[in-house]
Amino acid sequence: MKPIACVTALVLTLTLPAPAQSVWERAKQAAKDKVNQRVDNKANQTIDTTLDAAERNGTAPPKTTPAATPSTTPPTPASTNAEAAATTPAVIAPVSIAAYQNYDFTPGDTILFADDFTTTQDGEFPEQWELLHGQGVVNHQQGYPALLLTDGNYARVAPRLKTKTYLPAQFTLEYDVLLLEPSYPLLVMFQGQQGESKLNINHNEVQFEGNDGVSLSGTNPAPIHGAAAFGKWHHVALAVKKQQLKVYIDQYRVLTVPDMHTTPTAFQMAGIGSPEGPLVFRNVRLAAGGGMNLIGQKFTDSKIVTHGINFDIDKATLRPESMGTLNQINRVLTENPDLKFEVGGHTDNTGNSPHNLTLSQQRAEAVKSQLLAMGISPTRLTAKGYGDSKPSTTNETPEGKANNRRVEFTKIP
Repeated sequence: MKPIACVTALVLTLTLPAPAQSVWERAKQAAKDKVNQRVDNKANQTIDTTLDAAERNGTAPPKTTPAATPSTTPPTPASTNAEAAATTPAVIAPVSIAAYQNYDFTPGDTILFADDFTTTQDGEFPEQWELLHGQGVVNHQQGYPALLLTDGNYARVAPRLKTKTYLPAQFTLEYDVLLLEPSYPLLVMFQGQQGESKLNINHNEVQFEGNDGVSLSGTNPAPIHGAAAFGKWHHVALAVKKQQLKVYIDQYRVLTVPDMHTTPTAFQMAGIGSPEGPLVFRNVRLAAGGGMNLIGQKFTDSKIVTHGINFDIDKATLRPESMGTLNQINRVLTENPDLKFEVGGHTDNTGNSPHNLTLSQQRAEAVKSQLLAMGISPTRLTAKGYGDSKPSTTNETPEGKANNRRVEFTKIP
């Protein structure tokens, strides 16, 4: 299973309202000064130090530099890249899953776009994305393949989808971002009939800037604020319902925008990247729907199909952001004391079927164990892995594979 030369015309098109612009310009100048000083190349120092140690211990592949130049390494099959990512541990441990006990984000139930960059060779640009401006390149960072925006003001990339307007009225967008110092923030640009809006996520705050002057911000909690945020992967989750936006970083809801004054129809990832301070992200997933609300409802359906319970690549280790969905399932079981579930694990067809069967069983057991730890009686849950034997859709596309990777809760007598 399967996260930087200004062009005058472009700047004019992205001019901010006066109150927000001064803050943005000061942030840009501060980051620029840091880049020019190069302060012993702090952007990569944290990564290099930890990866050097990992290399000496034989636990990580040799580090690569985030340069937008083609790799000289011979092409490697996609399956080998996936296996390397699966066997390489993260240098920085994820937040404990216990910290997500109050996390209420649940992703959409139909995946529209998914890319974890495991099928793209280092030094290349991913086929599922369109490069609109600047430069971008896939490169392993802290053990994971990621897309780096390394040049441009703004560098912009967009997912390749069949239509230009593809965002439904209700959707979720998730990705992992590696915050480096010095660097500019990674932006999410929403396109819509009313114009373009911008979501600025950095180490201090989250700021939404609408095309009509609306500007709202939320300060990051202490564990992800300032220097504490640098050098680590963070999970970002956005939930949009019509014109309302909620923004989560790790286990925290940082910002709620009650009315964006626009209806998003497409999105881009953007920002001012440089070789010294690239913008780094991975594990992008867009899904229709979201905010599954089963609280207070009597369970009458025979099955709940979830795509929000995620694991590390080719492992049965639950990712912390899975707690949004698991909290919902826990509440359903708590409010329906006679209800019993089979926890069914399903994979896509990557790899061989015997391996997938074993992996899916291990993942189903991991979900069951987590629910037991949350107080559910062991007599109410069973676990069964189905591997790739019951696909819900095609395995011929990345989105199809992502939809086939799921956990199902089936009602049992």
